Amino acid sequence: MGSSFRMEPVGVVRLEGEKAHIEIYPPYIDALLGLEDFSHLMVFWWFHQNDTPEKRATLRVHPRKDPANPLRGVFATHAPMRPNLVALSFCRNLSIVKSRIFIDGIDAFDGTPVIDIKPYIPVEDLAPEGVSVPDWV
Repeated sequence: MGSSFRMEPVGVVRLEGEKAHIEIYPPYIDALLGLEDFSHLMVFWWFHQNDTPEKRATLRVHPRKDPANPLRGVFATHAPMRPNLVALSFCRNLSIVKSRIFIDGIDAFDGTPVIDIKPYIPVEDLAPEGVSVPDWV
């Protein structure tokens, strides 16, 4: 197998009722410079509550936990069980105040580690012509 590596969270998801924000840890606050100019963000986070050897070893699932859907490899799904528990959420950037990025919501739990944030930059080739998806999607 390949080499191993280590990632450190840059912040944490905070949920308060209907409101959500990302609290950036002090060593990474300088990385926020200019992020306020972007309307949308790609937030990469870790499925920390799913991190067990058994769930990492799960390589096939029924998409959307529906046994009526065909069995598929996790790389062909958005299942939270996978070898590396990286998740991606597309969020609207509402505002940034000091070390907090206020967003319109995120499909993560309160306390979820954030491993990276990138501004969304529309690019035509991200949605090429002729894209197809299976019927279960």
